[in-house]
Amino acid sequence: MISAIQRQEDQTITLTVTIPWAEVKKTKDAIVADYTKNAQVPGFRKGKAPKKLVEEKIDEEKVKEETLKKLLPQFYLNAINEHKINPVIAPKIHVEKLEEGKDWQFIAVTCEAPGIKLGGYKENIKKVTAKSKIVIPGKEQAQVSFDDIVKELLASVEVKMPKIIIEGEVERLLSQTLDEVKKLGLTLDQYLSSTGRKAEDLRKEYEQKAENDIKLEFVLQKIAQEEKITVEDKEVEEAIQQAKSEAERQNLEANRYLLASILRQQKTLDFLKNL
Repeated sequence: MISAIQRQEDQTITLTVTIPWAEVKKTKDAIVADYTKNAQVPGFRKGKAPKKLVEEKIDEEKVKEETLKKLLPQFYLNAINEHKINPVIAPKIHVEKLEEGKDWQFIAVTCEAPGIKLGGYKENIKKVTAKSKIVIPGKEQAQVSFDDIVKELLASVEVKMPKIIIEGEVERLLSQTLDEVKKLGLTLDQYLSSTGRKAEDLRKEYEQKAENDIKLEFVLQKIAQEEKITVEDKEVEEAIQQAKSEAERQNLEANRYLLASILRQQKTLDFLKNL
């Protein structure tokens, strides 16, 4: 395998990976052999038709597709191991022209976790939470919202956010909105008209939301690491037992890792609120 890597300042990574033709042919031959073994051709028992006859009926594009399905994950994993990469998202894959008798090539775009400088976030957040620590007899104690804390936190830190992550989240939000609009029996144009927005306005809105949400997620992870904030198994179990229905309990049980991440995020927010 031959692979090349290109790193961008925002932690976006482009891998160009070449799959040797010998490996491609070996995999293709195995797929064709499997088709031949299970082929049902009129006039022959299953798997007994002549190989040449079966091959004439095989969809070459389908064989290429199956070959890629087998080889892409393997060679992508080899490339990230070779270059010692720790991706945080699934790659965007672009397959180059697949020619018979020549090496195949694909490009994978992914990214590592963004670079984060926390700076003096604690001191800045303490200024926000200070009013909640002042007790005035006869008056209700002031409360600080998580929104205020998050706003100050994001303003205090420096994050180099990979564009590919933001773009992926924007596409997810747009797709989700489109599905919701269709359920209402509207077109996207009708929905935008009813809200007084243009398509570019919606995209910009989602870009800002995506950047803030993802930035917050990574910043909270960084703080949790530095402050050694962890979630124990018993905390996960307690959260599962608090489920309101059996279906919800089963869903939480099946997603324990995600639940632990959410609990850790909440504990980190509590840590910030108590500064």
